[in-house]
Amino acid sequence: MDDLGDHPIVEIPRRRKSDRPTRRMRKGMYILPSLFTTGNLAAGYYAILQAMHGTVGEPWHFDFAAKAIGFAVLFDGLDGRIARMTNTSSDFGRELDSLADVITFGVAPGLLAYMWGFHLLPPFMNAELHTKLGQFGAVATFLFLVAGASRLARFNIMVNPQPSNPGRPDKKYFVGMPIPAGAGVIAAVVHFTRGVPLNNVSTAIIALLLVLTVGYLMVSTWRFYSFKDIHFNTRQPFRVMLLLAALFALIWFYSRWVLFGIALIYMFSGVWWRLQWIVRRRPTPPAPPVYEEASQHT
Repeated sequence: MDDLGDHPIVEIPRRRKSDRPTRRMRKGMYILPSLFTTGNLAAGYYAILQAMHGTVGEPWHFDFAAKAIGFAVLFDGLDGRIARMTNTSSDFGRELDSLADVITFGVAPGLLAYMWGFHLLPPFMNAELHTKLGQFGAVATFLFLVAGASRLARFNIMVNPQPSNPGRPDKKYFVGMPIPAGAGVIAAVVHFTRGVPLNNVSTAIIALLLVLTVGYLMVSTWRFYSFKDIHFNTRQPFRVMLLLAALFALIWFYSRWVLFGIALIYMFSGVWWRLQWIVRRRPTPPAPPVYEEASQHT
C-alpha cells in the first residue's frame, strides 16, 4: 500500500456559484401557465354555451356568460405573469394564449352581445326597423371579432410597439385597447343589466355604437395603461395591499356597479389621453426659408 505522504496533495478548486450551470426548470413548471390559459379557454367555451341558452324568460344565462368572461380576464392576466415570474415563457404558450384569446375574448363576447342586444329584440311597430337592427347588430359584433383578431395579430408581430400618443417614459402602455379589456367592457355592461335583454330601439342603438367603439379602440394606436410596471413578486407598501383588499371587497358586494365603472373608466382613459395629447401637442415649427443665391452674369 502506497504511503500517502510520498505524494503531494492536489486541491481541486471549487466552482463558484456564478460558474455553475443553471439548473433547468422542471417541465412541470411549464404546465402551470398553460393551465391558466386552459382555464381561460374553458371559461370562454362556457360563456358561449350560456349565451346560446339565454332567453327573455331566462336572462341569467347571459349574466353567467358575462361572469365567465370576467373570470377569463383574470386567468388571462395570471398566466402571463406566472410565466414571467417562473421564467417559463415559451413559443407554445404564447401561441396557445393567442388562440384562446380569439375564442374567449372575440367569439364569446361577440355572440353574447348579439344574442343579448339584438337577437331577442321584441317586434316593433316598424318591422323593417326591427330587421335592420338585427342585421346591423350581426355586422357590428362580427366587426368586433375581426378587430380583436387583428389586434392580437398585430401584437404578436410587433417587437416594440409604441403608441401614437406616447405618455410617460417610466410607464408601460398597450398600443390600442387589449382584447381582454374590450371583452370585459361588453361583459360588464351585460352584467350590469343582470343579463336582461334589450327591449327598445334606443338602448339597441347605444349597444350598437358601444360595440363599434370598442372594436375601433382595439385596432387603434392609442395608448392604454398596461399595469405591467406593477410587480407582485416584490415588496409593496401596506396601503397598496389595503387598496387591493378594498377593491376585491367592493367587487364581491357590488360587482355590477364596480365592474361597470372600471370597464368604462378604462375604455374612456384611452380616449382621454388621446384628446389630451392632441390638445397639448405643439405645432411643428415651419421650416426656415431657403434663399437661393442670385447667379452673377458677366
